Amino acid sequence: MARHAVRLRGNALRAGRFISLPDIEAQLAPNNYMYSHSLTYAWDNYTNVGLQSTLALNKNWFLQLGVTVGTEAAIWHWDEQVPNPFPNPIFPGRTMPKDPGAVPSVTGGIRWESDKGWDSIYVVGDSENSGTWGYNNLQWYGITWYHRINQDWHFSWETYTLGERNVLNGSGQNAEANSIIANGGFPFTPANGVNFNAPNFAICPNPADVTCTMRVFTSLIYLNYQFSPLDNLSLRFEFYNDMDAQRTAAVAGTRIVEFSIGIQHWLSPQIEFRPEVAFYRSLDAAAFNGNPYLLQPADKSYAIIAAADLIWHF
Repeated sequence: MARHAVRLRGNALRAGRFISLPDIEAQLAPNNYMYSHSLTYAWDNYTNVGLQSTLALNKNWFLQLGVTVGTEAAIWHWDEQVPNPFPNPIFPGRTMPKDPGAVPSVTGGIRWESDKGWDSIYVVGDSENSGTWGYNNLQWYGITWYHRINQDWHFSWETYTLGERNVLNGSGQNAEANSIIANGGFPFTPANGVNFNAPNFAICPNPADVTCTMRVFTSLIYLNYQFSPLDNLSLRFEFYNDMDAQRTAAVAGTRIVEFSIGIQHWLSPQIEFRPEVAFYRSLDAAAFNGNPYLLQPADKSYAIIAAADLIWHF
């Protein structure tokens, strides 16, 4: 029998609302190694609305280019204005954007896979625009790398940095920022009906700054070992640095490290059981056992969480 090489080429188009391109983890439980999500996944880009293309140059190289209306932004909010009850130097007009992050944005990516599929490296710039503080207008740049070590071991690694510009200083130490916040002179104010799910302020390092650029850096790795045909062990190591407390609403400058261990055990071809235990440690200040929305300060620098789930595949 003659054998023929397979040449993978072509372009795929995805339109509508879709999960953002990067990340090891996904929203559906069967798509993840463990029951819990990493901090890296919990506070980054989630969905986009627009058009995304993926071009397979050959079996090794893939190029991506897309246009969206931002991250977590409704297309009908593009250029939509709301009243400004308190014009100020940051939002000077009588009206202001309902969501400054609902603007045309560009996503680009490049992915390389080895001939045997034991390595995949993926570089993405997700939903890039002016980066003005929006509901989730995150300017995301990152890399993921999947590597199979042998028949039993493989790892999945991700690192990224993200940011937003012109985030109001919520430290309480800047009189002008305090006045803007108190008088509702910003888009996400209760005066315009935003009573929940508003984006956080930043704790700007310089009290003299009315606004600042928030920045996050994180690195995450899953190390996985299949020790039987029905069992897999996952070790999760993570470093998360929310430099201006805008993502976590915890403590400015607090770095968090995490170590988790979980097992995926198949009770049958349909039933999967996933117990785990996770340890979190904030390195610079207490970041746990508080609630910033109820003005309850964190009073612990560590957390230990045990959890499990049961998945029925059908």
